[in-house]
Amino acid sequence: MRVGVVGAGILGLAVARQVGLVVEGAEVCVFEKEGRVGAHQTGRNSGVVHAGLYYVPGSLKARLCRRGAGLLRAYCRERGLAYAEVGKVVVARDGRELDGLAAIEERARANGVPGLRRLDAAALRDVEPHAAGVAALHSPATAIVDFGAVARAFAEDVETAGGTIRLGQEVTGLRRDGTRVRVLTPGGEHTFDRVVVCAGLQSDRVARMAGDAAEPAIIPFRGEYYRLTPARTDLVRGLIYPVPDPRYPFLGVHFTRRVDGGVDVGPNAVLALAREGYRRRDVRPADVLETLRWPGFGRLAARHWRTGIREVYGSAVKRAFAARARAFVPSLKAADLVPAPAGVRAQAVDADGSLVDDFRVGHLGPIVTVRNAPSPAATSSLAIAEHLTTLLLDGERTH
Repeated sequence: MRVGVVGAGILGLAVARQVGLVVEGAEVCVFEKEGRVGAHQTGRNSGVVHAGLYYVPGSLKARLCRRGAGLLRAYCRERGLAYAEVGKVVVARDGRELDGLAAIEERARANGVPGLRRLDAAALRDVEPHAAGVAALHSPATAIVDFGAVARAFAEDVETAGGTIRLGQEVTGLRRDGTRVRVLTPGGEHTFDRVVVCAGLQSDRVARMAGDAAEPAIIPFRGEYYRLTPARTDLVRGLIYPVPDPRYPFLGVHFTRRVDGGVDVGPNAVLALAREGYRRRDVRPADVLETLRWPGFGRLAARHWRTGIREVYGSAVKRAFAARARAFVPSLKAADLVPAPAGVRAQAVDADGSLVDDFRVGHLGPIVTVRNAPSPAATSSLAIAEHLTTLLLDGERTH
């Protein structure tokens, strides 16, 4: 069996690796338009291995997160990759957030998150001495890794098993020819028995090449980070998160210790003016026009414009960003923050303006398309790879 994978992010590489493990004699080829693996969402995220606190019990997101975290932990230990269980606290700032915290606790317990415990204000200070809140939920199993390093290890596994990774080869077309699929690139045409599309920020565009539906469409949101100065990294021991707004899949500005010892603060969520617009000055008119033309964007903006303005203000005014973070760590000052690299989230939006929250997978004969793989996709990558490989081999349809 010849299997093609579009996209060499952590998910595409995990799928390619899994196919090589379970399909005897498979020929696997991964296509990536950039000159390196993990160039976009994989290499530009907070590095958190989520334990499964937030997700609806029984959902694909919840099931794959819990299994994926266990598989990733074992893989990192096997490969000698950094994996640190630094723990997370989700903090209720005042009594108004206690119901939200209780809802998260209920979901987390239903999902089997290990070691979970409720903290009062004093116990919170024992875990995070500089954090402030009336209560918190502590997840000691929440961990941090370098997902870029994990992706590179997956790529080594693919090539060791005889697979090929074609860097600098953008997929410009997908054509179904009976039971075969032709993949078109500037370097030529390639024919496969099965193809999996894991194209991240370009996932909707590539899926449409294969004949998939128009929705959901990807709306890019830039997540901007600051980093604590080295002298102030002692403000945070592990991860400090807010109680998230249930209307959004974003988790809000939070503090994240990284495996290199640094601490990131963020991200916010502002509309990016390019699919890969990591800087404020990155503007691609064709991408902006495509966003504006999508019916779901106008409906989304009409519902949430106030939140959008607040996010833009926090992006433009550093002291406003710092004030949001200081609600959880009161001794933080704006001078403690220095700019850090931004990421862009591939947020799937349906035509009715709904933000797609769960994984969304399409199946078009010999082609499987990953239309939405939100956080915790990196955490879940090995479990998602199992799931997609099963779909690829048995032809089962899913949504």
